Amino acid sequence: MNSGRYFTESADKAVSCSLCPRNCQIKNGSFGSCSVRGNKNGMGIIPFYGFVSCLALDPIEKKPLYHYMPGSQILSVGFAGCNLHCPFCQNWRISQNTDIPGRQMKPQEIVSAAIGQNIQSIAYTYSEPLVHAEYLLDCMTLARERNIANVLVTNGCINSPAAKEILSLTDAANIDLKCFSAQTYAEVLGGGLETVLEFIRLAVSKDVHVEITTLLVSGLNDSDEELDMCADFICCLGKSSGKGHIPWHLSAYRPDYRWNAPPTDPAFLLKAAEKARSKLHFVYTGNIAAEKNNTACLHCGTVLVRRRGYSIELTGLAEPETKEKMYSCIKCGEKTSVMI
Repeated sequence: MNSGRYFTESADKAVSCSLCPRNCQIKNGSFGSCSVRGNKNGMGIIPFYGFVSCLALDPIEKKPLYHYMPGSQILSVGFAGCNLHCPFCQNWRISQNTDIPGRQMKPQEIVSAAIGQNIQSIAYTYSEPLVHAEYLLDCMTLARERNIANVLVTNGCINSPAAKEILSLTDAANIDLKCFSAQTYAEVLGGGLETVLEFIRLAVSKDVHVEITTLLVSGLNDSDEELDMCADFICCLGKSSGKGHIPWHLSAYRPDYRWNAPPTDPAFLLKAAEKARSKLHFVYTGNIAAEKNNTACLHCGTVLVRRRGYSIELTGLAEPETKEKMYSCIKCGEKTSVMI
């Protein structure tokens, strides 16, 4: 039983967890809402430290990240538990359970696995990685020492002190913006909209490469008004931060876990993406067959990255010179928003 950070003692051997906005008051012998942060005899414990439910090589586009190290493979590490309880969760078997197959892996073993396969990045993904903040900090620190990039795939529901620590070690992140309704976040998902928005703002301010994903759940978050609010936020964030164009991934939902609404209509998803492109330059669709996900140069229209599923052709990218992070367009020579 590892003792954890972000805990404070409370009355009657209870502990308070300040990691996320739930601020769980955990009774002795119990766990918080995430099911992985607990209390043993008045001490905050993290018994799932190093418990890995999944370890796999993925295309980085699967995270999804389309503007960061395109065409590369990434070592994906999954955990157990989550501080949200989305009734439509597509990964509920590991996010909403802890009694699942897995193995203990030290941070050094994760980093060594990446080095052994000549992989230049590690993704903390599948279930919610932030509830394992202590493990993330240890693993990310080691990865950075070995020049391996750290990638977060997260719901962004975490309080600022921990967020600042973790984002200081993060190179790229795909952050879920599940809706733009504070009521839906509070009553359906168990989180807070403003916490997520602040996490996204903080990530951008920390010079983390950010891409955003929204799962379009039929009848819940797919109104024109709500999608417009998401697009406006992303657009304004890019402009105000000076980061420019932040990619937005719109993904199709399928009935799963405890949600039985009809699946997202592919035609509706494509229409929503096309409408969003009136405000955002890079809007991509996921989980449908008719995906239109090429990335074009903003200056001359040349196709920079051609995508067919996870088959990637870097047709229009010129390698950066020296230590530049951004690729250039092979035709017009202008810098792109695609990072090496």
